[in-house]
Amino acid sequence: MYPSLNEREKHRKLLIYLGFLLLIWVSSIESRFVVEKNSLRVTSPDEIKGTYDSAIGNFGIPQYGGSMAGTVIYPKDNRKGCKDFSDSGISFKKKPGQLPTFVLLDRGDCFFALKVWNSQQAGAAAVLVADDVDEALITMDTPEEDSVSAKYIENITIPSALIKKSFGETLKKSYRNGEMVNVNLDWREAVPHPDDRVEYELWTTSNDECGVKCEMLMGFMKEFKGAAQILEKGGYTQFTPHYITWYCPQAFTISKQCKSQCINHGRYCAPDPEQDFSRGYEGKDVVIENLRQLCVFKVTNETRKPWLWWDYVTDFQIRCPMKDKKYNKDCAEGVIKSLGLDLKKIEKCMGDLEADEDNPVLKEEQEAQIGKGSRGDVTILPTLVVNNHQYRGKLEKGAVLKAVCSGFEETTEPAVCLSDDVQTNECLDNNGGCWQDKAANVTACKDTFRGRVCECPLVNGVQFSGDGYSSCKPNGPGKCKMNNGGCWHETRHGQTFTACVDHEDTCKCPPGFKGDGVNSCEDIDECSEKTACQCAECNCKNTWGSYECTCSGDLLYMKDVDTCISKSASQAKSTWTAVWLSFIGLGVAAAGAYVFYKYRIRQYMDSEIRAIMAQYMPLDSQTEIPNHSNDDHA
Repeated sequence: MYPSLNEREKHRKLLIYLGFLLLIWVSSIESRFVVEKNSLRVTSPDEIKGTYDSAIGNFGIPQYGGSMAGTVIYPKDNRKGCKDFSDSGISFKKKPGQLPTFVLLDRGDCFFALKVWNSQQAGAAAVLVADDVDEALITMDTPEEDSVSAKYIENITIPSALIKKSFGETLKKSYRNGEMVNVNLDWREAVPHPDDRVEYELWTTSNDECGVKCEMLMGFMKEFKGAAQILEKGGYTQFTPHYITWYCPQAFTISKQCKSQCINHGRYCAPDPEQDFSRGYEGKDVVIENLRQLCVFKVTNETRKPWLWWDYVTDFQIRCPMKDKKYNKDCAEGVIKSLGLDLKKIEKCMGDLEADEDNPVLKEEQEAQIGKGSRGDVTILPTLVVNNHQYRGKLEKGAVLKAVCSGFEETTEPAVCLSDDVQTNECLDNNGGCWQDKAANVTACKDTFRGRVCECPLVNGVQFSGDGYSSCKPNGPGKCKMNNGGCWHETRHGQTFTACVDHEDTCKCPPGFKGDGVNSCEDIDECSEKTACQCAECNCKNTWGSYECTCSGDLLYMKDVDTCISKSASQAKSTWTAVWLSFIGLGVAAAGAYVFYKYRIRQYMDSEIRAIMAQYMPLDSQTEIPNHSNDDHA
């Protein structure tokens, strides 16, 4: 007797599962598949109230440290979620005041990620996938990306979790009985333990004029950014930036030194960058930018994108250095806007810098400087702390990455810890905050092992130039082929004009137009401005980029001489006679001038030649010049 189709399917899945476990065991020296569990609490109906385990999906955005309440819906059709719900006319979008919808789906027939994507598109707030076999929970992982799955995997934003088969059957039964099934998905217990997630902090500064130490710190930030962002995005680490401040004693708060180095009436201070109170930037400028960077981190952390802090600080170093006199609020806000961050939230976080009261953010920083556990007080910059142990090695990417990775339990290190290659894909998110021309499909964002960089590109032999963040313009030969070199261009009635000229650095409106050449070129009305067609019998009509001139009556317009002539033979003959006489007169005058010119030149040349020859031989009309050469040899 042959096993049934369902049994064969179960056997196949069991073999695949066992093979998967064997693969994990064999490759455990490189990685370990970790199931992150969270608690799913049923709040109604009463008969199934309680807490149940669920395994967080390895895609989407789990709400680590938080929770979400919702109502469970088990769709009548497409219960495995492998098809687009719109095909069945199903929508999970909630109405105002309604709890978010948790869609319950069955496992099987397609990738976990596709089930979640289809549910998200239909308006679901979260997805619960019920296992189809009784087994230990596994993590719902992403499939190997192909041209199809790559389009939706990176765009999944809702959380998802796998639940056990028995629990899934319980939820389905209550739903079929007409019960309102309310659940609360809690991620607070799903935060990895210290061995599974490394917590590290870097005590840094925005000051870039403190000599070799600052240069070393800035260099490290740029080199380590790529690895740090991968660790954060994968949930492997929890990074926190810190900034040292000191306070000014009460007795000196009104002194020049405290006023120039502190904010909030001496509560938060930083050393003068040049150690010279009479020039350059002041210590309080550093405190303000340090506070801004802390608030950037807080705001990005609230939006579950804390890794953007690395983009801000490295971009600020490049775009707003003290040596270029750009270390200021305007430059900082330009960086914030380019990264798509909420400027108002950051300003609100910074608070009133002149108030005679504590700043909550900076007060917390001063308290964090005090030693905790095995870590001593933080007094020097830079200081790196890994799992509450101060790092004492070289501040260099490879060494620091090794120290951070040593904080993981053996065999649980993420791939970035086991390879020198750091793969990033930051250009897909807001174009990395770099310049781009969507129309021409050109971008300044480059993805490197150090994270993204903003550099104006070389496209089809045409080099773009600019800062790479706010502007890039094509230069040199061929630039007009690249979106008209960023200049104005327009087509009307099949005729195209452009303000781009390959050999010109700037945009220039073509003849017949006026304007800046970049944003606009307006047609010049030659008729109203009386720059053309001015003869008495002429009739002028303006056209786009040019004009048309005609003559009244039986006259013919001659554009070269801007005049009208008769079309009849007699009038034409007299008119042409006058024209030819004018030309002949001009020719005679020119010939006379030429002859006179040649005569005077010839006369001048003859006199010059005679003078030169007279120095070397006597001429008939001159007395012989004595020769004293014999006397020289006497």
